Amino acid sequence: MRVLILSINKNLYSTKRLVEELKSKGHEVEVVNPLLCFMEISAGKPIVHYRKRKLTDIDIVIPRIGASVSSYGMAVVRQFEMNGILCLNSSDAIARARDKLFSLQLLSKQNLPLPKTSFANSTQQTDKLISLVGGAPTVVKLLSGSQGRGVVLGETTKASESLIEAFRELHANFLVQEFVKDASGRDIRCFVVGDKVIASMMRIAKEGEFRSNIHRGGVGIDIKITPEERAIAISAAKALDLNMAGVDIIRSGTGPKILEVNSSPGLEGIEGATKKNIAKEIAAYAEKLFALNKKNKLNKKGK
Repeated sequence: MRVLILSINKNLYSTKRLVEELKSKGHEVEVVNPLLCFMEISAGKPIVHYRKRKLTDIDIVIPRIGASVSSYGMAVVRQFEMNGILCLNSSDAIARARDKLFSLQLLSKQNLPLPKTSFANSTQQTDKLISLVGGAPTVVKLLSGSQGRGVVLGETTKASESLIEAFRELHANFLVQEFVKDASGRDIRCFVVGDKVIASMMRIAKEGEFRSNIHRGGVGIDIKITPEERAIAISAAKALDLNMAGVDIIRSGTGPKILEVNSSPGLEGIEGATKKNIAKEIAAYAEKLFALNKKNKLNKKGK
């Protein structure tokens, strides 16, 4: 296969590991910064250019699109799709996962368990926003945040009101969620590839911190998840139409709840915690997806 990895930095751990495993299987691999791509949009010719050449000789694209390059990165992925090139995660799926509110709406539609969540456009709804999630403490989240950034704890009603009003003054899009005390600064990252959870780790927040993200100083340990948690993680990825996803779940007194779904989950923390070769699993799934896509194309030609 000729594989293109979209990543802003070829030296990132996740990118390097994918390159290693794909090359070990004999595939041609190139890493391209999506921000350095430019697009030719004309009738019947949706082409992506990179430096002095056209990126048309590609079998499959593996997007590693971070929050900082979401909009343009998704446009590049979409351009590849329009040129008939297979993408491991589609531009639409990435967009669903990146929009926290939209993803929660889609998960809710599938009757998947979520923390109580509220969202409004006016500061006049502040009291109701807080009461809908069960009162303080609350968690206020920016819709565009990632890796724990833009996630703030309002420990009291007054603090929650102040946070909401401050975000409104900044014209920021955010949502308010219940603070699940039972979680005790811990959550579970389930790494889903295809229709399987290939690895899972518990992330534990550092002392004095409620966010368990590894980037916030949390630590990850290998964990065996329950059949219910496994089913929820797989269903969450399917609800957003993601072939690869990091599904974050918290354990509560009323059962597991989905915090969010990440379309470009990092490999370093979970490979280190679980000692599993996740990059190899992704490479194997890319091969499977490419073979299936090739078979479908041949069947269409034969009709």
